[in-house]
Amino acid sequence: MKKLFSLLLIISIIAISNCTSIPENNDPILGIWAIGTSTIDSKTAVENTTREEWIFNDVYLGRYQRYSNSKITFYTDFRWSEDDGVYTIIYSDTEINDVTVNLQETNDPEILALDNGVVYAVRE
Repeated sequence: MKKLFSLLLIISIIAISNCTSIPENNDPILGIWAIGTSTIDSKTAVENTTREEWIFNDVYLGRYQRYSNSKITFYTDFRWSEDDGVYTIIYSDTEINDVTVNLQETNDPEILALDNGVVYAVRE
């Protein structure tokens, strides 16, 4: 009797675990987005580069990283959501303000733009 009960319990667990599935997220924002600037110090003639990078994953989370001359100077996690083509990025760290952007897929490369049309990031 114990063997029958154990077998039924195992079958029940397998059946229940197969019924739950995580929905697949194929949102076009998934991936790595970045923007960079480069300046030359007039006194030292040294080039300074700054790069910002957003990594969007499929569970509505991501990582923001800021680089200066190829070294990470700041990073934080963020949550993101999409509502009628408008993406909201909510940062974990209060040093950065939350932002809403639009994905413009017609450009090559694709861009994330602020409401006023300024480029926020470019797809890599």
